Amino acid sequence: MSRDALWLDSEQQQHWRTFLIGSWALLNALERDLEETARLSMSEYEVLVRLSEAEDRSLRMSQLAEQVVASRSRLTHTVRRMEQAGLVLRRSSVGDRRGVDCLLTDDGYARLVAAAPHHVASVRARLVDVLEPEDFTRLGGIFETIGAALDADEHEPEPTS
Repeated sequence: MSRDALWLDSEQQQHWRTFLIGSWALLNALERDLEETARLSMSEYEVLVRLSEAEDRSLRMSQLAEQVVASRSRLTHTVRRMEQAGLVLRRSSVGDRRGVDCLLTDDGYARLVAAAPHHVASVRARLVDVLEPEDFTRLGGIFETIGAALDADEHEPEPTS
């Protein structure tokens, strides 16, 4: 740790810890609800959603990894499990044989259709309806700002020597 670090003051530290505890608790509850109602993890559910929204229910694995904010290796493990369960298929990309596409199967789509109402109810009960509408709107704006800043950091050019 740097001695020159700009430390959080006690109020900032409290807000930071509250954020950590609250976000972990929310994500764990949503994950548990999905597992109980649909036998899906949040990662699997998100893969099904993204594929269902894609043209021909298919995305290149690299695009899918970007959309679900997962490393390629982690996504590969998730997709492998889903493929074994018959929810998705992988094949060489039509336009570029070096790439791999992930396709949503009819069984995967049916599983998503069955899971979605339960998941939406869980999100609503655990987040949306807990907040006042303006707080939920503000929360969306806050995370849009954070996402944009993180995206800008990722695309910042490397310093040259």
